[in-house]
Amino acid sequence: MNDPYRPGTPCWIDLMVPDQQAAIDFYCDLFGWQGEVGPPEQGGYSVCTLKGKPVAGIMKAMNQDGTVPDPMPPTAWTTYLSTDAIDATLRSVTEAGGTVVVPPMDVMDLGRMAVIADPAGAVFGLWQPGTFGGAAIVNEHGALVWSELTTPDPDAASAFYSAALPVTATPSEMEGADGYVEFQVDGRAVGGMMDMSKVPPNVTPHWQPYFAVDSVDDIQAAAVRAGATVLAPAFDMVAGRMAVLADPQGGAFSVIAPKAS
Repeated sequence: MNDPYRPGTPCWIDLMVPDQQAAIDFYCDLFGWQGEVGPPEQGGYSVCTLKGKPVAGIMKAMNQDGTVPDPMPPTAWTTYLSTDAIDATLRSVTEAGGTVVVPPMDVMDLGRMAVIADPAGAVFGLWQPGTFGGAAIVNEHGALVWSELTTPDPDAASAFYSAALPVTATPSEMEGADGYVEFQVDGRAVGGMMDMSKVPPNVTPHWQPYFAVDSVDDIQAAAVRAGATVLAPAFDMVAGRMAVLADPQGGAFSVIAPKAS
C-alpha cells in the first residue's frame, strides 16, 4: 500500500495482550514478521513488520495512565477504520448510537486515534493518518487480507456503519455466500459482516482479522505446536480454505488461503 486508505477502509490492526514479548514471538514465528518491544516514549508499542514494512501492532495491556489493568481485559485484535476527519466521524458515531471507549488522541505525528463500540458492543478503532497511513503490506502471506464483523443484527449494523462512515453495506454476490454482507468503499469490498447465528453461543459481537497464508493446514499445525487453540479446523469455503485460531493468550484470528479471483 503506497496510497492513503480511503475513509471507511480497514487500515491497521493491533493486539493488546498481558505478555507482549510472548505475543511478538508467536506471531513473528508464525507469519515471518519482525518485531520487538517498542521504546518507552511509545509505551512499548511494537510495530511488527513484514519485508521491512509495517503490518500490525502488538502492545501490552495497560491503562491509559500506564498502570496494569485489574482485572486484565480479554486478549483481542482491534481493527482500525480509516477516517480523514476523526472528530466529525465521532459525532456521526455517537449520533448513530455508538459509544466512545477511548476518546481521540494524538499519537505523536503519526496520526490520531479513537476506540469505539458499535451499538451491539463490537469494538473497533478509528485512525486519522498523519505521517503513518497504516499497514504497508496487505493481501499476501502473513499480512491482513480481510476484516469481518460478527453481529447479532446485520441490518442494524449496516445502518450504523453507513451512517458513521462512507461505507455501503451490500449483500455479497459471491456464489454460495447467501446472507453474507460486504462493506464497500467506492464500490470495492473492504470488509464483511456475518450474523451471529452462525457462531458458538459464547461469542460476543466483534471484528476479526483474516491473515492470508499459503497453506492453512501448515499454519494451523504450526500454531498448535506453539500453543494456539483451534476454534474452527481448516475447512474449504466459498472464498478459499480457512481456519479460525486463538493464540496462546486467547486472541482470536482467522487464516485463509484465498481462491484465485
